[in-house]
Amino acid sequence: MSQMYLSAPLPFVGQKRMFARHFAEVVSQYPEGSVFVDLFGGSGLLSHIAKHVRPGSRVVYNDYDNYRLRLRNIERTNVLLDRIRPIASEFPRGTIIKGEARRQILTILENEEREAGFLDVITLSTSLLFSGKYARSLDELRRENMYSKVRKTDYDPCHDYLEGLEIESCDYRVLFERFKDVPGVVFLVDPPYLSTDVKTYHMCWRLADYLSVLSVLPGHDFIYFTSNKSSLLELCEWMGKNPTVGNPFERCIRREYNASLNYAAKYTDIMLYTDPTARHKAN
Repeated sequence: MSQMYLSAPLPFVGQKRMFARHFAEVVSQYPEGSVFVDLFGGSGLLSHIAKHVRPGSRVVYNDYDNYRLRLRNIERTNVLLDRIRPIASEFPRGTIIKGEARRQILTILENEEREAGFLDVITLSTSLLFSGKYARSLDELRRENMYSKVRKTDYDPCHDYLEGLEIESCDYRVLFERFKDVPGVVFLVDPPYLSTDVKTYHMCWRLADYLSVLSVLPGHDFIYFTSNKSSLLELCEWMGKNPTVGNPFERCIRREYNASLNYAAKYTDIMLYTDPTARHKAN
């Protein structure tokens, strides 16, 4: 296989690039032939790393957000950035783009969406909005201030990024039901974080949805991601004190990584996973 990516080729809120090396280390502890099922595939980074580290294993990537469509349009997105860059450069870097320049940029994007039928607004918005902000549609982009911060280089093509993965696009519960009884399955569970912005995901996500995810964990090997911005772990600790409920993370190993979206938004990413060697110890 090609060189392993340690970050997703295109922006995706919540991608696990800060945990990439730690995640690869954990995956390497599972035996070759394990079945890794990425229930909330997102950018595909976890699936890509799992396949690279364990090339003989089956890896299922749930591309619910159609990230692969964005990957197929990297060249088109680069062309748009080339056209926008000289317009934005009329303003000092980091300042707001106003007036005719703003109108020109929106016209370029509107024409592209109308003619091509697709526009990677998420990627483009990272070059036009304040750090850490995303827009999912042109309507959302129009409502925001634009900043002169266009990416200076093109995005690299990544034809091999999803190589070897089985790609699905369905509700995570459907995928879980399909694989819950498969021997050697390891679920990769990276749902949108509780108490965080989930607008870039193509889903409606409520408290009940967060809690429903916990039902897939008992009795299975898994690697689960959350953050200290979520009160989910506190809730699970409370559940653990109630024997009729139980804490699904009680048997997990925990790793943390301090991260930030921008100078004002800092948090701690948390990875919890079942002991990969536990199966062997049991045998």
